[in-house]
Amino acid sequence: MKKLLFGITSLTIGGAERVLVDLCNRLVEDDYDITIFSIYGGGVLEKELDPRINVINLYKKPFKEYNKVQILMKSLRLLFFYKIKGDYDVAISFLEGPIVRLFSKIKGIKKIAWIHVDISKIYGNGIKAKIKQIVDRKFYSKYNNLVFVSEENKKDFENIYGKQKNAVIIRNYLDYNKIIVKSNESEDLPYDDKTINLVMVSRLTFQKGIDRFIKIYHELEKSGVHSNVYIVGDGPLRLELQKQIDSLGETLNFMLLGERENPYPYIKNADIFCLLSYFEGYGMVVEEAKILNKKIIITDTAARESFGDYENGMIVSNTEKGIFEGLSKMIKELGMNNDVTKVSSQNFEEYYDNIVRNVKNLFNEEF
Repeated sequence: MKKLLFGITSLTIGGAERVLVDLCNRLVEDDYDITIFSIYGGGVLEKELDPRINVINLYKKPFKEYNKVQILMKSLRLLFFYKIKGDYDVAISFLEGPIVRLFSKIKGIKKIAWIHVDISKIYGNGIKAKIKQIVDRKFYSKYNNLVFVSEENKKDFENIYGKQKNAVIIRNYLDYNKIIVKSNESEDLPYDDKTINLVMVSRLTFQKGIDRFIKIYHELEKSGVHSNVYIVGDGPLRLELQKQIDSLGETLNFMLLGERENPYPYIKNADIFCLLSYFEGYGMVVEEAKILNKKIIITDTAARESFGDYENGMIVSNTEKGIFEGLSKMIKELGMNNDVTKVSSQNFEEYYDNIVRNVKNLFNEEF
């Protein structure tokens, strides 16, 4: 039985975190011995893990319950003093950031780093971002394989760090049956059945372009194209975004709902699913919306790779003009034609089974 050690910052609600939970639950069915090392505990997704999966929380409380000084001290401890203990066959750093630096110090076993984002943009453009990029070059070089979730996110990485001989592309794994079941759970939704409801599920961060979405929504309303928007998720920009909404007088129509453990009823019961980010690593939530057969509109980012040849939506240029025109067209046409292209569950089964095979092959390769 192969012993796998996965590492992640925490198991809070997020795209990579959901992928990790679904992937580990699938792998444990195939007799892998799995441990997840989480820097911060208390993540709500921990309870979705199969009980056979061992979870190690270095710090018991969630990240947000520590102040900046405490986080700095804990980060320094991880970087310079802490060492992973235990007997494992493969160590997998499943997220960018501190877990990459920590797992790079593990010796004597195969090490894999999973990269989900555009590494050139996720840290911003300041001096701290440049330092992180320079420092991380050394850490990533210690891994036997780098896994990218899209062609574009591999290209973005290589634009900074150069060509990677040990790179592979493996799409995100999802438990599509769980998504369908959870989408049918009872939920007290705030949607208005007398208007068109748009939903976006994301962290409230700069990357997701919600500031731009608010501005464009206000212009649509002024032009007479009406809808309601619901953002499911939380993050550091919540207060700033709420102030922007209030200042434009859209408080009753553009709503920040906060974090939800089960976002799928919100996706299923909306009229349009939106992902209007400035940039993406892959856009896993687009896969989820496809599974639920939703009308989808996304900006032209790496999320186009998850959109694929899906027929019930559109990809718009990553500009205010492109988003305005795309949303206007989709909202106006929605009442006239709301046909949905059905996708068989068998196609999903084959697609995700193939992803699991690729993951297993990677774990079984010698290093």
